[in-house]
Amino acid sequence: MEFSRERLRRARIAVAAVFCVHGAVTGSFATRIPWIQDHAGVSAGQLGLALAFPALGASAAMPLAGAVSHRFGARTALRGLLALWTLSLVLPAFAPDIYTLCGALFVYGATAGMSDVAMNALGVEVENRLDKSIMSGLHGMWSAGALIGSATGTLAAHLGTDARLHHVIAALALTALGLLFCQGVLDLRSAPDEEPPPRFALPPRSALVIGAIGFCGVFAEGASLDWSAVYLRDQLGTSAGLAAASTTAFALTMAVARLVGDRVVDRFGAVRTVRVGGVAATAGGVLVVAAPHPAVAMAGFALLGLGVAVVVPLAFAAAGRSGPNPSQAIAGVATITYTSGLIAPSAIGGVADVTSLTVSFGLVTLLAFGLVVGAGVLRTGDRTARPAAGGKPDPVAGGGSGPVADSAPGRASDAVADAPPGTAPDGSAAGKRPR
Repeated sequence: MEFSRERLRRARIAVAAVFCVHGAVTGSFATRIPWIQDHAGVSAGQLGLALAFPALGASAAMPLAGAVSHRFGARTALRGLLALWTLSLVLPAFAPDIYTLCGALFVYGATAGMSDVAMNALGVEVENRLDKSIMSGLHGMWSAGALIGSATGTLAAHLGTDARLHHVIAALALTALGLLFCQGVLDLRSAPDEEPPPRFALPPRSALVIGAIGFCGVFAEGASLDWSAVYLRDQLGTSAGLAAASTTAFALTMAVARLVGDRVVDRFGAVRTVRVGGVAATAGGVLVVAAPHPAVAMAGFALLGLGVAVVVPLAFAAAGRSGPNPSQAIAGVATITYTSGLIAPSAIGGVADVTSLTVSFGLVTLLAFGLVVGAGVLRTGDRTARPAAGGKPDPVAGGGSGPVADSAPGRASDAVADAPPGTAPDGSAAGKRPR
């Protein structure tokens, strides 16, 4: 069964709205991390440990997403997984100690990872059937959602609102919106005799090289989203409301950069785009580390968001063009970026415990400079090669067997979002993600 262009356009809008809801959960959580830290009574090092648990949960649960979609159909699976993700927002704010917080964040990450895979699979299917690039815009909508969530979180923090009340209201509203938007996505179902998608593939060497760029981008993204508010509060002595605004500044520039990213790459190429972005991110890191005033630090976080915005999407694209088995390469890059999201919060917190958060963001600055040095690895293949509309999806987009659209031969991708859950964004680990 084929879909009309009008139906595909409606599905594109619906998937974009789902991405926006997904990002809003991350933004809502990230801005209230200082409140959650104080409520649970944890140190910076303990917080860093706890913030690794969303990525652990995602890594453990993501392999199950394909089986869930295979069993129930992609739309039904997305509806259930997205609802679990939005409702899990309430868990961390109610955690009274480090042990409960780690458990809450594990569940938070597990539901984030599975819903992440489900929505990306649907997005790639629509992209392949439209024969038109839309994934950068979808990830831009994720960042826009993170911006909306962080803006509301900033307002709630400024007003001194209890994060438990804030997150209960946000979770209920986002769950309702998510269920509504899921109605418009394509109803993808596996063929009756189709096996569930494979859960593991060894990545080729090319994926390891390209994945290093994604590692740098996700590390900087996760560190900024999870720790920017804490940095302004603890290092520069700002109020909770002003500290939360740093997360908003980061999310804003990242959202704008992703929404226009396709046009920039078309004009200047992936290598130049990432290299210039690396310069911007490095400059932002220097501003954060040397900031004598909160406004300077917020400008630095804004530059960091601008600089790393398109790194992970371009790393996935390069992986898909890097050899004869694109799905293995993409899976390898996804593993590396999720690993980065896993260790970034803990690394920042651990270094901060031994030295200071200023030194921690010095490490982020060095990794941002790695984008300048290593951008050349993205000079791979022809980015514009795409399949005919309505035909089989390009294997570049996906990582194995997945659901099909009714009886159509095309298979949805198991590609994941650009950032670990909770890394807000492309991004993901605990703050957003990122996704």
